[in-house]
Amino acid sequence: MYTNYTDITDNLTKLNLHNMAAAIADYRQQVNDGQISFSEALLELTDKEIAYQQQESLKRRIKRARFPIIKRLSEFDYQFQPSINQQQIAEFATMSFLDNQENIIFIGSPGVGKTHLSIGLGIEACRQGVRTLFINCHELILRLEAAQGKQHLERVMRRYERYDLLIIDELGYLPISANEAKLLFQLINGRYERKSTIITTNVPLSSWGTVLHSTATAEAILDRLVYHSHVIKIKGKSYRLASVNS
Repeated sequence: MYTNYTDITDNLTKLNLHNMAAAIADYRQQVNDGQISFSEALLELTDKEIAYQQQESLKRRIKRARFPIIKRLSEFDYQFQPSINQQQIAEFATMSFLDNQENIIFIGSPGVGKTHLSIGLGIEACRQGVRTLFINCHELILRLEAAQGKQHLERVMRRYERYDLLIIDELGYLPISANEAKLLFQLINGRYERKSTIITTNVPLSSWGTVLHSTATAEAILDRLVYHSHVIKIKGKSYRLASVNS
């Protein structure tokens, strides 16, 4: 009996069912004591293993998405930012916008919650199994420029184009040259009507030509971004300034 039991735990470990292997001793004792039937014990063990593996899978997806910090939608203070339609954000959280390859653009001053909302939606996307990447706009441009210099641009572009949800944070916070704007256009164009993109920016759409140092490139980017998109303008106070002044 002891040999069978150790063989079972060894097999569970070999199958990477570590959670079941760790819990089986307790359930074995309950079955032997008549507190629970074998089938009930097996059901509970497998239910817990499935929940454990789902949680571990979510952790891996969140790690691969490269969020700078974990911010959940449930933590967002809608009372502080009444200009945001909470029901609309809840609808975004269903990921229905992905079905139509729609984009979301959050516009507002620094500190109003744009990044929080984009991360929250990104984490919800990970929870639903959506391949997601979060990247700062400046970092994205640096990576594209480096790939261009090494003659790897097409391969790197394809990698970014494959993400079901790409979140580009803080567009416009740092200057963007004309060449960098063209690289950004290539990426947006490659995802156009194929994948969804979330962008946060402190710059009104009407001023993107100035930020990108090219009115033509800005218009081309906006033409592809704004079509099938949701533009959310956040008019409110900065959370960070409020915390400093309180």
